[in-house]
Amino acid sequence: MSLNIVTVLFSSLFAMAVVAEDPYRFFNWNVTYGDIYPLGVRQQGILINGQFPGPDIHSVTNDNLIINVFNSLDQPFLLSWNGVQQRRNSFEDGVFGTTCPIPPGGNFTYILQVKDQIGSFYYFPSLAFHKAAGAFGGIRILSRPRIPVPFDDPAGDYTVLIGDWYKFNHTDLQALLDRGSKLPFPDGILINGRGSNGASFNVEQGKTYRLRISNVGLENSLNFRIQNHKLKLVEVEGTHTVQTTYSSLDVHVGQSYSVLVTADQPAQDYYIVVSSRFTSTVLTSTAILRYSNSAGPVSGPPPGGPTTQIDWSLNQARSIRTNLTASGPRPNPQGSYHYGMINTTRTIILSSSAGIVNGKQRYAINSVSYVAPDTPLKLADYFKIPGVFRVGSISDRPTGGGIYLDTSVMQTDYRTFVEIVFQNDEDVIQSYHLDGYSFFVVGMDGGQWSAASKNQYNLRDAVSRCTTQVYPKSWTAIYIPLDNVGMWNLRSEFWARQYLGQQFYMRVYTTSTSIRDEYPVPKNALLCGRAKGRHTRPL
Repeated sequence: MSLNIVTVLFSSLFAMAVVAEDPYRFFNWNVTYGDIYPLGVRQQGILINGQFPGPDIHSVTNDNLIINVFNSLDQPFLLSWNGVQQRRNSFEDGVFGTTCPIPPGGNFTYILQVKDQIGSFYYFPSLAFHKAAGAFGGIRILSRPRIPVPFDDPAGDYTVLIGDWYKFNHTDLQALLDRGSKLPFPDGILINGRGSNGASFNVEQGKTYRLRISNVGLENSLNFRIQNHKLKLVEVEGTHTVQTTYSSLDVHVGQSYSVLVTADQPAQDYYIVVSSRFTSTVLTSTAILRYSNSAGPVSGPPPGGPTTQIDWSLNQARSIRTNLTASGPRPNPQGSYHYGMINTTRTIILSSSAGIVNGKQRYAINSVSYVAPDTPLKLADYFKIPGVFRVGSISDRPTGGGIYLDTSVMQTDYRTFVEIVFQNDEDVIQSYHLDGYSFFVVGMDGGQWSAASKNQYNLRDAVSRCTTQVYPKSWTAIYIPLDNVGMWNLRSEFWARQYLGQQFYMRVYTTSTSIRDEYPVPKNALLCGRAKGRHTRPL
């Protein structure tokens, strides 16, 4: 690390330490290519410190995470932190709309704080099609010691990263999309970076374990189940839930769930099964739940699960609710925020579409297919660089027109309370994520949303999360208190759709320049595009 970078980093840390005494955790990561064989075929993987998947991040509420990333690839690279809210600091979000890429051979130090958060999340590479090659890993944020947790400490705590996978290299998949084609059907499903029976989880009879399950795949909703064992749901993307027991759980792309599993069966090995949902061909992969005193290997066929049934999944989604009496990141109960009693100030309706533009496949929201500018939007906004984006370049209602290309940015106001309706008129399930926020999923149903749909909203204990599914020919409605100033990416978690335009940025704006509302650009920020040559804050 150069002397300048060390000086800048030390100054940044000192300035932050003056404000807060929360602990610091330091990580040094080297991002490289490496051969991987998850489906038995050699592929070019992207490794972090030689690991595929990457290392877990273990943290506690309010910790400061100092993550120094060296890019040893031959392409620009960024990591983003799915579910970490980056309070007042969208500069660190790690998507191209907010953060300049780390050039080949370069490095960048992310300075994150997991402010007022608990729960299970993950990180991933946000540029190009790197997500199809690895560089993803789990993030866990534990409660502070004196904050009560609504279940006993488990005997073990496992990260379980599941996702569909291709045998193609990430560069081949990106080239397909760049030529205007769609991706083929995936080749398989990985569990912690391994194909069928490649991963195992050790348990002791009679003890209870926490599994943090994240769908880090590219496209498919997946069903998770364990042979002869029940799953007790306890947390979803930072919210402690009503502790409902399921035989299997649908995990849509981009989502994270925590379940408790008790090893209460005869001592042997059992199948963990992950299979694709809503696909004509069902992909299946298995791992092993291994009792320490196991009397034998797995037996019988892996248990079957739901396949194309939408109602089953919809009913399960509606059953996931917030535990109102449990503490979240603070001692006060999660139910002390009465979101259902707050009047919304604006309703935004977002509708996806697919089509051909200039002879190539594109995807859009409200007819706009996003194209990235030459300069991160947040830097252009901060330095007041004209011509990079135009506020209002996407409507807050479907236009009904054909798809067109633009750098879509929607203006919203700080400290307003908005309703967003995702209307899905397509035949495929969708999954949407909003950076910087957690939102209340107040309703979902089939057909067209209308004002009358509000009558069926859950205004008491809807789950608060950052990624939600929208079923085919259906709608999902969310409520968001816009309490985090910044430039925030709202995107499809179907990675080809995101890559080909199904995303935009929400500019949560205030005229205030106080650091109580938003931090200034980090001193060590990389500057690129039209922001090159500008100055960050003086040391």
